[in-house]
Amino acid sequence: MELTNKVTLITGGKRIGAVVARELAARGGDVALSYARSKSEAEQAAELVRAAGRRAATFAANLADPAAAPTLIQSVADTFGRLDILVNMASVYVQKPFTDLTPADWDANINVDLRAAFLCAHAAAPYMRRNGGGRIVNFSDWVAKSGRPRYVGYVPYYVAKAGIIALTEALALELAPDNILVNAIAPGPIVAPPGTTDEESRAVEAATPLGRWGGEMEIAKAVIGLIDSDFITGETIRVDGGRHVK
Repeated sequence: MELTNKVTLITGGKRIGAVVARELAARGGDVALSYARSKSEAEQAAELVRAAGRRAATFAANLADPAAAPTLIQSVADTFGRLDILVNMASVYVQKPFTDLTPADWDANINVDLRAAFLCAHAAAPYMRRNGGGRIVNFSDWVAKSGRPRYVGYVPYYVAKAGIIALTEALALELAPDNILVNAIAPGPIVAPPGTTDEESRAVEAATPLGRWGGEMEIAKAVIGLIDSDFITGETIRVDGGRHVK
């Protein structure tokens, strides 16, 4: 799919999402960004898009609320006149021991990491169908793609990200007749989380065959590659520097 004059919605507009937005704009696309709490970061990402000469807009959306997804999609379509690409990046990532988990903790992860991706896709598909096709890029995790949990304290997160893989495959089958291609990216060590110590960062590098963190551009490249392809659908691609093989 050519990106020129196409409209992409990215749910989650900070850090990696901002770089993805910038690179989409550099290739001629317009970008909408949603945020729950990170308004300033979303606005900064939008400025990167505008600096490339493309249209950008930000939208507040609490995707833990099931009513937020269709409202967000409608707002994007009304603002830009179309919607061609959906990048489901919104995520909750919190470590908590299994014995301390509550139903609210479970819902906080599942509702944003999995249900919101489904609801956004469900609302976006009619607009893509109207345009003759589209692309949906979901976000899983390299651990879930590897098929086994490796870290304790992330039960609902792992379940949600494993569910994204299944959702991606099911949507790819359902939407193929409409020329809507659905894939997922499973990031590994891309950017160190806030608060990571030098020792922790070096440990990640040592556990990664390529010996380094990937950086945001590696995710942007993967997103663009999946958008560009006209014959890849139903795949979950690890971007992890070989972390899963070590």
